Amino acid sequence: MSDAPLLTRHHHRRLREIYRSAGWPCHDMLEVELLAAGQVERVRSPDGHETLRVTDAGIQTLARVFATNKAARTPHEALVQQVALSMGRAGRLAWRGLMLRARVPLALFGVEDVAAPEAPPLIAGEPDARDDTGPDHAWVMACPDVFSIRRSTVEAYLEPVVHEIKVSRADLLGDLKKPAKRAAYLDMASACWYVLGNDARGRPVGGPDDIPPECGVMQVQGGQLVVAREAPRRAVERLPLPVWMALAQAGPARGEDEPAQQGF
Repeated sequence: MSDAPLLTRHHHRRLREIYRSAGWPCHDMLEVELLAAGQVERVRSPDGHETLRVTDAGIQTLARVFATNKAARTPHEALVQQVALSMGRAGRLAWRGLMLRARVPLALFGVEDVAAPEAPPLIAGEPDARDDTGPDHAWVMACPDVFSIRRSTVEAYLEPVVHEIKVSRADLLGDLKKPAKRAAYLDMASACWYVLGNDARGRPVGGPDDIPPECGVMQVQGGQLVVAREAPRRAVERLPLPVWMALAQAGPARGEDEPAQQGF
């Protein structure tokens, strides 16, 4: 219909919630607009209770949105999402795309990386020449694909973990030439994992023999994450305040059907 409201992702989320629930109405404007657009309809039971049912048009909308979202994800993004959701199902809080500061030995960098008097904008694996951390170390900004912690009120039990996702053999080999990047991940976490996906032909991009022993290895087999080698673990007594601030500002990853805010 020409006067039907334009549906947004908020409408799509509500539509999924109605489809997956008993259909009890919320009586808010999102619901009104879905009714006006013919995406849901009211159903009255013999005892007078009113519920909502997704119409055939609503089913078509859900199928179209699902297909669009699936097609929009690159293989890397899809695997990052899979790992983040897997951490959530394991009882952890997971974040994607964070920028976290870590302390890395200067010996892992070339001299030219830290000699410039005016340092460029910080990116993963490059030292911050503007911050004095002593003669042997430099600060870097690292961007782990997935960073997660346990759901615990005891700081020493958080067990921060980094997952680095690779879906290209060339990307993997290039990454393995950056020891400072791995050192940054190991500085901020109790364990670091490489998650190795498959290339466009379905072939694994790597295996445990490719990955340094200080990191664990997961591989994708039949669409599932399989541990190929456990990650060595070390104790992390507490997270630095800048890390807590980054986690609070970003908010943990969530599935498409999950509410925007969840309690710890």
